[in-house]
Amino acid sequence: MAFSSCLKWYPWTPPHTLTQPPPTLSSAHNCKPFSKLISFTSTHHHDQQAVSPSFSTLSPSPTTQLPQNFTPKQLRDALRRQSDEDSILGLLDWASKQPNFVPSSVIYEEVLRKLGKDGSFCSMRRVLQEMKHTGCEIRRGTFLILIESYAKFELFDEAVAVVDIMEEEFGLELDAFTYNFLLNVLVDGNKLKLVEIVNSRMVSRGIKPDVTTFNILIKALCRAHQIRPAILMMEEMGSYGLSPDEKTFTTLMQGFIEEGNMNGALRIREQMVVAGCPSSNVTVNVLVHGYCKEGRIEEVLSFIDEMSNEGFRPDRFTFNSLVNGLCRIGHVKHALEILDVMLQEGFDPDIFTYNSLIFGLCKLGEVEEAVEILNQMILRDFSPNTVTYNTLISTLCKENQVEEATELARVLTSKGILPDVCTFNSLIQGLCLTNNHRLAMELFEEMKTKGCHPDEFTYNMLIDSLCSRGRLEEALSLLKEMESSGCSRNVVTYNTLIDGFCKNKRIEEAEEIFDEMELQGISRNVVTYNTLIDGLCKNRRVEEAAQLMDQMLMEGLKPDKFTYNSLLTYFCRAGDIKKAADIVQTMTSNGCEPDSVTYGTLILGLSKAGRVELASRLLRTVQLKGMVLAPQTYNPVIKALFREKRTSEAVRLFREMIEKGDPPDAVTYKVVFRGLCSGGGPIGEAVDFLVEMTDKGFLPDFSSFLMLAEGLCALSMEDTLIKLVDRVMKQANFSDSEVSMIMGFLKIRKFQDALATLGRILSSREPKKAFW
Repeated sequence: MAFSSCLKWYPWTPPHTLTQPPPTLSSAHNCKPFSKLISFTSTHHHDQQAVSPSFSTLSPSPTTQLPQNFTPKQLRDALRRQSDEDSILGLLDWASKQPNFVPSSVIYEEVLRKLGKDGSFCSMRRVLQEMKHTGCEIRRGTFLILIESYAKFELFDEAVAVVDIMEEEFGLELDAFTYNFLLNVLVDGNKLKLVEIVNSRMVSRGIKPDVTTFNILIKALCRAHQIRPAILMMEEMGSYGLSPDEKTFTTLMQGFIEEGNMNGALRIREQMVVAGCPSSNVTVNVLVHGYCKEGRIEEVLSFIDEMSNEGFRPDRFTFNSLVNGLCRIGHVKHALEILDVMLQEGFDPDIFTYNSLIFGLCKLGEVEEAVEILNQMILRDFSPNTVTYNTLISTLCKENQVEEATELARVLTSKGILPDVCTFNSLIQGLCLTNNHRLAMELFEEMKTKGCHPDEFTYNMLIDSLCSRGRLEEALSLLKEMESSGCSRNVVTYNTLIDGFCKNKRIEEAEEIFDEMELQGISRNVVTYNTLIDGLCKNRRVEEAAQLMDQMLMEGLKPDKFTYNSLLTYFCRAGDIKKAADIVQTMTSNGCEPDSVTYGTLILGLSKAGRVELASRLLRTVQLKGMVLAPQTYNPVIKALFREKRTSEAVRLFREMIEKGDPPDAVTYKVVFRGLCSGGGPIGEAVDFLVEMTDKGFLPDFSSFLMLAEGLCALSMEDTLIKLVDRVMKQANFSDSEVSMIMGFLKIRKFQDALATLGRILSSREPKKAFW
């Protein structure tokens, strides 16, 4: 089976090495290391394991005494009522001395389950030795309890060692069922490197995989975002004489849905139909969830109608998916209508229903209404869970109310609901959004010390935060930490790093990260290519950018407007208008419609190249398309017209901007004002425009204002100048002392001193920029 080769696409690193010999159940010295490994628990068992008394020294509590003629069922029920390790073992010791006691797998397995819940592993091993000593039948299922218990306490290496102990110490023959159980707990624990190791051992022992084995391995690959290898795994089933079942197909569907690829999930459904594999409500609900997750509500309703004609009956999961889907796209009112239908069909809302409604209201910013739903939950005896509070905490953080979110997290803890990874993620995200990066990193460290494992989202946020501040080495350290902790690295992780390195002009390292993605089996997407293409263009490596676009096409990815705009920007800046026009033509012929950024970039290139007529015509064409244009599209044409002394045309275009509802920005006003001041036209026109400009809340750049001031002084229009200076000072919110100083110079006719002081104060408030 080619699972190992598939998994080599993914960077596996186990949390502990497996090079040491597996622990034996009979070795007393092994107890201490286990005690240390699980010392984070609050129970007292682990501290006592190394010195736990033997069964014979324990005695049962009087409250647990049984009649001497107890039945096995009575003993089992009594064991279930015990609350601690000593009472469990004491009761077992007492019962074993009674004449009617018969060693039974059922009894011993009950003891193992109770001990496993508390992590009393040394006692569990002694119980197994006791079973062996008494000749009690030890079944494979007995060891599954031990595997499950180790997994609960995240002792996955020890869980893996159990299968060796079964075979070597107890002489049990291993089978596919045992390996499937072990593989499944490892996948659920996200220990995917160990999955590869265990699968290899299973193959080397000659144990033939069954459908369940394949389903678990496919789930592992989907968890690792390796959908293509997962599909290959399903196709390999035929070589073992196996056929995919509903679980196989639905696992792949869920994998595609988690990657945001609903169309891929639908292709798997088509394969399922062609294969003649029967489907149940599970399949339908998986697809309903997928449609709803992408907000494709009309399609999901049609799909439900289609499936209803084939005998499908919506259940609580179906209704909850619809409520959740509608809330996700902001249609809370319609979600409430679905809730009414749900009630009519006899399904009561549950915690998921309420949480969806709270999420929908929070997404609309209606936090108070969301709190009302929370209060309704409590009145109806529904206890809010971590998800409920996390939704509210996340909303508060996104609205920069981090302190309020932190207080709600404290409420969460006071109610006995421990913060989970989502709680920490929301708070870390809120801190990053408010530029509290140091506190975000401190919270990240606290999160780990409290036993809450960061996930992909945690790492991606912090990597993005570090990259945005140019701390790339620390970002790479976090990437390595992700690997060592067994956390899957996805395309978002790599895209963030590539973007960070490109923006910091470390393009060669960005290329290395790009290449590493293929080695690690992480599928690149359009964003990956666009980011690197843009970085290459900005570093004047346009030929390599063009080659990368060809590679993009070979991988089945279609360039979008961002891809073309990066190349277009390069050619426009280089003054190569012909190639820039070719890019736009190629873009159009490939079915990618140019947007306002495309046209704005081309218009800027034409204007800089002195092709003002062509730039103006293109601007008119874009206007006729009804496209909303940004000021950045108009500004270069207006500037070029002023440069060619075509003042009236420039002003007319400025007025058209306003008439068409495309409001000018600060740059537009400064360009027009400078053009009027330097164009040799009537000085009154420049004065009137300055009044208009300041009325709109914009300030002129000082160099242009100085030109106007000199002109006014030359024409003996000092009174007008004084009024304009006063207007500028008011708009710039000068202090009383600053106003008094400048007005003092003006009163004694020291205009040069007044203007110099005005310029110095304006420059100190806003960095000087060139607009010409």
